[in-house]
Amino acid sequence: MEKQSTNGRTKKGSGGYSNITVKKETAIRFRSYSKRFGKSHSEVLDGMIQYFKENNLDPFGEGTKIILDSLKKLERQMMKKFDRLIAIIKNMEKTSIRPTYEMVLILYEAYVKDGRKPRREPVQIQEERMDFLQPRNTVPKVEHDRMLQEFKEYKKRCNEILNNVEKVEPMMGKPYLKINMGIGDFESLKHQLR
Repeated sequence: MEKQSTNGRTKKGSGGYSNITVKKETAIRFRSYSKRFGKSHSEVLDGMIQYFKENNLDPFGEGTKIILDSLKKLERQMMKKFDRLIAIIKNMEKTSIRPTYEMVLILYEAYVKDGRKPRREPVQIQEERMDFLQPRNTVPKVEHDRMLQEFKEYKKRCNEILNNVEKVEPMMGKPYLKINMGIGDFESLKHQLR
């Protein structure tokens, strides 16, 4: 830091100081305000002026009043929306949640007063039928071979489709699967499956 000499005395600082005359009440308010920042009065005043310049604010003009008015208007609008939401929630509570809760409560109380215990019926599992192993009608070998060949072709076609499936993870939403297939192939597959 440079030292500046004035009239034989030295003062610390990079520039000279100047006196500004302000009312006593204003000086007291400014001192207590600038203590909050832990900086000198000059730094706080410079910061305030810079803030007003950057934001194009006029402390005595209409700009500040307009901003404050718009903030108050926004607050009123938000409060109205909150009031509407509260009314909707209260309506839902009256018309759907409460009645359902009370109906379940009444049913439960009636059940408890009755003294019945829940009765579980055993699940009956049917015996597996093994009669499909018994030969009924036989298929000729030629027909069997043709069906096997069709099945192999069908399996091959399914594997081709599965190999053309890719997972897509969008920025928003759930991931999904995409099949890379031409329209002609898709129409052909639809026709085959009819």
